[in-house]
Amino acid sequence: MKKKNLIISFSLFIAFLVWTVLLCIVDVKVVGPETAEVGFSAINTAFHNLTGVNMFLYDITDLLSIIPLLSVIVMAFIGLIQLIKRKSLLKIDKDILALGGYYILVIALYLFFEVCVLNYRPVLIEGVLEASYPSSTTLLCLTVMPTVILQISRRIKKKGLAVSLNLIIGIFTAFMVIARIISGVHWISDIIGGTLLSASLLALYCSVLENIKE
Repeated sequence: MKKKNLIISFSLFIAFLVWTVLLCIVDVKVVGPETAEVGFSAINTAFHNLTGVNMFLYDITDLLSIIPLLSVIVMAFIGLIQLIKRKSLLKIDKDILALGGYYILVIALYLFFEVCVLNYRPVLIEGVLEASYPSSTTLLCLTVMPTVILQISRRIKKKGLAVSLNLIIGIFTAFMVIARIISGVHWISDIIGGTLLSASLLALYCSVLENIKE
């Protein structure tokens, strides 16, 4: 594996762990609904008061979250087709196999933080207090959509088409993260945590990808 991307991945993951630990011990106060305690309470509350709550943006981003999920399914389908045609798991393109392992890791972390709750949302969702850290939508978009861009760049030979598709995906990803921030359904610390974890995972995947021989 390329050492540069491994170092970046490790550094970002350490940053995520440090941020997570600090979230649990720094300025922890009851500022959330139903007496929920929140770390970095002053910063989180100030930013939340600045953005307010926009449930329309929340609903839109929640609905559009299906796009990263569909992207995972499409990649899995590509791998399945190759498996059927080539009749061997080892004959599937290595970057697709690596992507499968990467998605499994992302899903495992997603589920872990649904069970291990470190923070709750600043608002109730349909009357329910939900886990908020790290932002699952941010994690999903920032781990999946960049890999789609990488796959498009590797597999679509028409440069103009590839660039156009990647531009659309880039705009979509940016919209999802920004909209999630200003929707007010997450604390800003949730978005930062999700971004750090996503960047760490993506750097790890890039390191594996660079090491794969065509």
